Amino acid sequence: MMNRLKTTLLLTLLTLLMVAMGSAIGGKSGMVFAFFMACAMNFFSYWFSDKIVLKMYGAREITEAENPAFYGMVRRLATQGGLPMPRVYVIPDNSPNAFATGRNPNHAAVAATEGILRILSTEELEGVMAHELAHVKNRDILISTIAATFAGAISMLGNMLQWAAMSGGGRSDDEEGAGGMIGGLAMAIIAPIAAMLIQMAVSRSREYLADEAGARICGNPLALANALKKLQMASQMIPMQQATPASAHLFIVNPLTGGSLLNLFSTHPPMEERIARLEQMAYNRTF
Repeated sequence: MMNRLKTTLLLTLLTLLMVAMGSAIGGKSGMVFAFFMACAMNFFSYWFSDKIVLKMYGAREITEAENPAFYGMVRRLATQGGLPMPRVYVIPDNSPNAFATGRNPNHAAVAATEGILRILSTEELEGVMAHELAHVKNRDILISTIAATFAGAISMLGNMLQWAAMSGGGRSDDEEGAGGMIGGLAMAIIAPIAAMLIQMAVSRSREYLADEAGARICGNPLALANALKKLQMASQMIPMQQATPASAHLFIVNPLTGGSLLNLFSTHPPMEERIARLEQMAYNRTF
C-alpha cells in the first residue's frame, strides 16, 4: 500500500513539474503546449514502446515447440497469477537479465537473455519470471513508461526554457533582465534533474512491488532472493553491451555498469534491500 501511494504521489509531482515548466516557457499557452506534447509522447509510448525495446535488444519470439521447458514455465506461472499467456522472447545476450513489456496484460511480452537461462536453476528462473509477470499484473510497464515519458518531456522543455532564458524570452511578469534570465536558467537545469530523480523513485517503488507479488505468484520468495544474488554478481561480470539508460528500468537487475555515483541515480533499489525483504517474507511466511 505504501509503495502504491508513493507511486501516485511521485506521478502527481511529475505532472505538476510538467505544468510548471510549460507555464515558465509561455504562460497558459505554454501549459497547453506541454500538456499536448506529453499526451502525444505517451500515446506513442503506449502503442509502440514494446516493439521498439524488443527490436532494440534483438529479442526473438519463441514457441512452445522450440523451448517447451521455458515456455511451459511462463504459461504455468501466468495461470497461477491469473494472467493471459504473454508472448515469450529470448534475447541473444550472455549477460543474465530479463524484462517484461507491453501496454497491458492482454498485450504483454516477457523476455529473458540466453545468459539468464543458462546460469539459474529452474526454481530461480521461476522466481525471475514470476517477478516479470508481476510487473504485467501491476501494469508497471505502463506506469514506468508514463514516468519516463514525462521525464523526457520535461528535459525537452528544460532545453527550450534554457534557450528562451538566454535569449530574453520566457515568462518574466515579476522579474526583468538578468533576474528573469537567471531564474529561467535555474528552472531549466533543476527541473529535468528533479524529473529524473522522480522517475527513478517511481521505478524503485515498482520493483519492490514486483518482488513481493512475484514471490506470491511462484510461492517461493527464497527462489527469487537466490536468483537476485546470482544476477547481481553475474551481471557485473558480464555487462550488457547494448543496454541504454532509457530502457534500464525494464530489467530485473540494472544492466548498466558503473561506480558508486551511477548507483546513486539507479532505477533499481539496492539489491541487498530487495533480498532482505524477500528473505523476511519467507521467514514470516507472508506469501
